[in-house]
Amino acid sequence: MTVVDRQGASRSLEVPLGISLNLMELLKAEGFPVEGLCGGMAMCATCHIEVLEGLEKLGAQTEAELNMLDTLPKVYPASRLACQIPLSPALEGVVVRLAETE
Repeated sequence: MTVVDRQGASRSLEVPLGISLNLMELLKAEGFPVEGLCGGMAMCATCHIEVLEGLEKLGAQTEAELNMLDTLPKVYPASRLACQIPLSPALEGVVVRLAETE
């Protein structure tokens, strides 16, 4: 998968499989500035991302995720919370951008 940071630089990541992590945890482990203040409970939106390619590969949004996204001042048509996306082979070819924090 590919991650575009807030400055526009992109970096390819290899998604580890066989472990029970989510995209937010991978982004944090790879040094991206993702806070994840709520620990992945879809309660803070500090892991807000925009899916640029491959949205159809990701699972459906949960009610909790939709409710949290509704609280943000700026969302995109393909906004997601990284904490709600489990690591899986489906992430191959997906491109995400870290959303602005304000």
